[in-house]
Amino acid sequence: MYIRGTVPKKSDRTMFFDYDLTDFVSVGTTGADGMRIGLKGVIVQNWPAAARPVLSNTLPVTKTLPQMKASPHYTHTLRYAPGQGSGAGAADLIAAVYQPEIESTMPPGWVGASPVTGKPFMFAPRWDAASYLRNSTGGGNPANKGGAAFSVVATLGYSSKAGAPEKAVADHIKQAFTNPTTTKPLNAHKNVPGDNLNGPLHRLFLDKWRRDRNRAVAVRECTRYWGANYTAGGKECDEFPFATTYEGSAASEFDVHVEKNNFSVLPVPGAQNGAAGNLLSGFYNANRIIDGLEDGFIVKIN
Repeated sequence: MYIRGTVPKKSDRTMFFDYDLTDFVSVGTTGADGMRIGLKGVIVQNWPAAARPVLSNTLPVTKTLPQMKASPHYTHTLRYAPGQGSGAGAADLIAAVYQPEIESTMPPGWVGASPVTGKPFMFAPRWDAASYLRNSTGGGNPANKGGAAFSVVATLGYSSKAGAPEKAVADHIKQAFTNPTTTKPLNAHKNVPGDNLNGPLHRLFLDKWRRDRNRAVAVRECTRYWGANYTAGGKECDEFPFATTYEGSAASEFDVHVEKNNFSVLPVPGAQNGAAGNLLSGFYNANRIIDGLEDGFIVKIN
């Protein structure tokens, strides 16, 4: 049994789970044709606990093995209406655990444990209606505002290949990851986060003052190391981690546990800095990255 969880490309609160059964095999003289196969998808838990899911009636379903072999595909949908969630900045966050189940029941007269239920893995879906993400109004339909996503650590990909519009920024981040002590500002203990699951980045949106402070510290360091004319030729001060993350240049001013100067700045061509910024903005929207420390992401350089 394979299950694929998907969300629509266009913002929508409905999540789809496609079930496919395959590789049916029966050898010799058996009672396999009398065995019954059951499929269902269950919400084990959701947060807030009072939120109420709406699941399609396409599951549960129970059929004999030959019947299931003849009709092996099923789609199950899951949706939470807006207005049931929580979170800062009216994010209206709802999280859930979706558990697919498959049950086999022996035909009468056959010996063995029956029925037997398998629970292959769990999905971790999430819903929001954050004002800073797509479909925050529902396009005129408040009952459909917001969207769905999976609670996974998403990966932002930048390319350092020749001709990539964001190449200069990608090269800068790559250096920060692979040889951080050579980057500015100087710090012999620098270990820039953002390249693995043990040190993800977290989106900063609601606190504009802190975002501005991240940017101001980065510009200060660019000026310190490259002079007031570092912008000559259309260059801009690129900072990593991004100013739009809690790990940005001013992080140590807000958290005493953060290493000082644990970031990197570098003047790069403005056009390439802008291209990288557009990719980051699109990434935030496509993956519905929420403000806060509960929704991490990482960066990979190709």
